[in-house]
Parts: sequence; C-alpha cells; structure tokens
Amino acid sequence: MKKVFSANNLMEAHLVLDLLEHAYISARLFNEHAQGVMGEIPFTHAYPEVWVIRDEDYVRGREVVSAYEQTPIETGTIRCPTCGEESPQNFQLCWQCGAGLESVLYKNNTPNDAY
Repeated sequence: MKKVFSANNLMEAHLVLDLLEHAYISARLFNEHAQGVMGEIPFTHAYPEVWVIRDEDYVRGREVVSAYEQTPIETGTIRCPTCGEESPQNFQLCWQCGAGLESVLYKNNTPNDAY
C-alpha cells in the first residue's frame, strides 16, 4: 500500500476516496477518527490519509488526485429553469426541485444565466 493523498479534513478525504473508486482503484482511508486526539499528537499525524491498496495503482491514483487538486473552484450560481431557485454553479440538479441544470449551464458550451 502507498499513500496518495493527505486531506485537510474528513470530507475531502472521502471525496478523493470516491474519485479513486470511480477510477476502479481500490483505496483505504486512514486516520478517519484521529482528529479527536489532536493536541495529544502532532496535528500533521491526525490528517485523514488515502492510500491505494495495490502498489501498481499508485501512478494512476496520483493522476486522479492531481486532477482533483487542479480542478478550479466554482463560486457562481445558476437559476433553475423549472422553479427559478438559485443553486451553486457546479450543481447538476436543482437543490429545491431536482430539475436538471446541465442544459442551462452548458448551452452552447458556455455558462448561461450564471452569475
């Protein structure tokens, strides 16, 4: 096993773990409950870590992590064509009514109606 990622928080670790699973890379999460002992051990030892199980998956795993780390953060909003509610620009479904937002966001390959 080899470590491919050290997360800032548990939610980020689970996100990377999910990305690896979608790439068919078996991985494990370590230090999932270690944040409760922060102060008793160095904080860097309590960070959640994602490790690939098979050493031969390490390079592909690092590629997945690198792509995640280079993904720009979307901060805009988009208006739902069905109910008019605003949702974050990176949502695929309206949080209010569940309607699809892709057709609005990617019409003509450019964000449409995004703020």
